[in-house]
Amino acid sequence: MPATPRSDPPLPQPDLLAALPRLRRYARVLTGDSSRADDLVQEALARAWEKRRLWAAGSDLRAWLFTVMHNVFVNQRALARHEKQHVSLDAEGEGHEAWQIPVRPMQYARVELMELMQHVGRLPVDQREVLLLAVVEEMRYEEIAAMLGIPVGTVMSRLSRAREKLRAAFSDGSNGVPASLKVVK
Repeated sequence: MPATPRSDPPLPQPDLLAALPRLRRYARVLTGDSSRADDLVQEALARAWEKRRLWAAGSDLRAWLFTVMHNVFVNQRALARHEKQHVSLDAEGEGHEAWQIPVRPMQYARVELMELMQHVGRLPVDQREVLLLAVVEEMRYEEIAAMLGIPVGTVMSRLSRAREKLRAAFSDGSNGVPASLKVVK
């Protein structure tokens, strides 16, 4: 007797249709975008159809579909990360938009630096010297304490107060502190 070809079990259509709203909702949570969510659901359903022989008839189809969709999403993200690492900057000739690397105008940095220096100059002397030793000279707390002859806790306190005053000075409508203040330990 010739062997009969094995047929894949059909996916139960009522259960499949009932799972669609939940799949779309989960896809929106994963992607954060309804258009990308629809694409994810479509890709997951296509993959589920291709792999339908792996579904155990009688088991929870919805759970299996969620697993398939999650795996598709994880694979897409891994592929996107991989492609980002290998994108040519000469993509313009390949039909893609030209890559533009945003460069901030230099005059803003200079203005912000001048403003920062003015605010640093307004700090009390004890806070200013600790701040400059920590940030500019990159000294550790212990080194600053030994140099100034004060406890390490006092160095930490003065540095914290100086940073807080600078944050407050730049948080009144500007975009925050223009340059991050380095934490030195």
